[in-house]
Amino acid sequence: TPVAGGGVGEYTARVTVNRIWSLFFGAGLCRSVGDFGGQGELPDHPELLDRLAVEFLQQGWSVRKLVRAIVTSHAYRQSSDAPAELLARDPDNRLLARQGRWRYPAEGVRDAALFASGLLVEQLGGASVHPYQPAGYYRHLNFPQREYQADADSRQWRRGLYVHWQRMFLHPQLLAFDAPTREECTAARMRSNTPKAALVLLNDPTFVEAARKLAELAVASGGAGDDDRITFLWKRTLSRTPDAEELALVKGLLDRRRAEYRADPTAAGKLLTVGIAPRDTSLDPIELAAWTTAARAVLNLHEAISRY
Repeated sequence: TPVAGGGVGEYTARVTVNRIWSLFFGAGLCRSVGDFGGQGELPDHPELLDRLAVEFLQQGWSVRKLVRAIVTSHAYRQSSDAPAELLARDPDNRLLARQGRWRYPAEGVRDAALFASGLLVEQLGGASVHPYQPAGYYRHLNFPQREYQADADSRQWRRGLYVHWQRMFLHPQLLAFDAPTREECTAARMRSNTPKAALVLLNDPTFVEAARKLAELAVASGGAGDDDRITFLWKRTLSRTPDAEELALVKGLLDRRRAEYRADPTAAGKLLTVGIAPRDTSLDPIELAAWTTAARAVLNLHEAISRY
């Protein structure tokens, strides 16, 4: 059914529906989210786009009702697992025969780690926040020169939405996960897969601190044995239990790190001092450092930063 009335309402409804759809499926019904005109792609399912646009108009431009229609649909509630034959026939999922999977946006990657660690501050609104940033990152920033001062309180753990944006000098943590520099309008972010992103997950103070707090939770609340604690890490971070191979790999990692930190307690101490979050001093530092290393590995898994 064509959108009744035509004109601005018709076009605006389609564009809005397409953008909201892309948030839940990783791509719009019209793949060129930023170009809905004659030079953009044709919609994969024009009848579906028309129907959703009609309902959106008739329901008074209610985003809540549109979101409810999308998330309660069969298309949305499918699994992202798919047989090889289906992947070969429809690699881009244009037929909507499965749910999609993709990496979180840059802010979401940070939020996921903070949430798993128990550090995330869910306060809404307020001024921008300043997370840890490499020293000297602003040295080439002029007009005027600026000094960056990281927050030294709970603002450090607020959502990525509130991270300070310096145009052209975007925070390197966000830049590694394809956040735009805001030099120009960006309707759809690219998704890259580079070694730099893995290095950020392993070494950025935000993620090292999150790994330490996650390790504290595992040691203090995850159970008495390694198997129970590893399972705790998997459930809290990945929402599933580890398989036998994963258990063996992490137990091997723990054994190696315990031996290394017993031989070099200073290295364990340096690892545990990253970040401003207070450390649980009741826990053995060697054991906590080993579990922090395990937590860093889990937070680096693609499942930990991806939407399934």
